[in-house]
Amino acid sequence: MIVPGGGTAPDGSRWISSRPAFLLPVRVLGKLFRRLFLTRLVALHDAGRLAFFGSMAHLSARQAFVRHLSPVRKKRWVVYAKAPFAGPEAVLAYLSRYTHRVAISNRRLIAFDHDGVTFLYKDYRRDGVDRQQVMTLAADEFIRRFLLHVLLRGFHRIRHYGLLAGSARKASQDFRPPCPCCGGRMIIIETFERRRQPRGPPDATATNRETTP
Repeated sequence: MIVPGGGTAPDGSRWISSRPAFLLPVRVLGKLFRRLFLTRLVALHDAGRLAFFGSMAHLSARQAFVRHLSPVRKKRWVVYAKAPFAGPEAVLAYLSRYTHRVAISNRRLIAFDHDGVTFLYKDYRRDGVDRQQVMTLAADEFIRRFLLHVLLRGFHRIRHYGLLAGSARKASQDFRPPCPCCGGRMIIIETFERRRQPRGPPDATATNRETTP
């Protein structure tokens, strides 16, 4: 999650940065997240949206489920928040590699034949050149793993809230500078396409001269 380190003033005239110690008290935020998460988890249970099987089947009873969550309420939930080391551009570049790419890039695919799909992957338990490994999966298993990265209907890969939300961005981008003469708000009467020269309306008299024999 990316959170701006500050916000705009109520009148929209300037940017107000957060405190030097950064944005939010993380311990307070951890308690808030814990309460909201567990409250909504119990609400899902009450609505019959949770299913339990095998050794966890007894949690279908509400009292057993609430008792199961009791130790979690006493634990400290950790929220990690800090300013980026290399600035916001580095954070956006890092996250974009995960939010704007597919499950596996074409350059990692080596072969596809009757044995299955062969591709490269990284084994982070190894170091050096041994980290790059090769794996072959049956076609149906490869497709199954690929589809695990496809979002279900109704889910969104990226969400924007607050001043980053679509309506807020549209309002902030609709900035019309004041007239340098009267100070009034300028009105856009026409927008020219990029790399196109503005062209005035044709002169009626010139047109008549051209069409007159």
